[in-house]
Amino acid sequence: MKMDKTYACVPSLKVAFVGLGVMGFPMAGHLKLAGHDVCVYNRTTAKAEKWVETFGGRMAATPAEAVRGAGIVFACVGNDDDLRSVVLGETGAFAGMEPGTVFVDHTTASAAVARELEAEGAKRGIAFIDAPVSGGQAGAENGCLTVLCGGGEAIILFRFRPFPHIVLLISWPGSARQDGQPDLHCRLCTGTL
Repeated sequence: MKMDKTYACVPSLKVAFVGLGVMGFPMAGHLKLAGHDVCVYNRTTAKAEKWVETFGGRMAATPAEAVRGAGIVFACVGNDDDLRSVVLGETGAFAGMEPGTVFVDHTTASAAVARELEAEGAKRGIAFIDAPVSGGQAGAENGCLTVLCGGGEAIILFRFRPFPHIVLLISWPGSARQDGQPDLHCRLCTGTL
């Protein structure tokens, strides 16, 4: 993991990160190193403990606890079922999120689960951004990933302003993946955020 990376000077935000696998662990770490207040959750507690030891952030016992008070919640887990298990239910992320907050899903998951979670989030006033990443483990460790986003235009442009170092590929119009091919409907946005 590149611990000496230089980050843009941005206001610190309270964020949460759910899922600390080979991608999530360094992604959450870069958020912390960039100066954000990060609370993490991982189903394997030992990984969350290691993350806290490495980066000095906080960990929580459930996704709902991790996301409390966070304006933006990031997730990167294994598959559709894993994603549902950390988002839905009494201890899931949506249970702890307030209306007006944003859930950013970096999981390589299906278009069906993206639409399902977008609809559930909308019922609760939570914006859902489908944001799979490209660049692999090395990209995550080096803080150099390409993020493909599907979600409302205003939400993406407003919410990602605090992360000017992120280059986004944004899919329009509007919602989470409609056809499972966000990369075919993206525009490269550089220097405009």
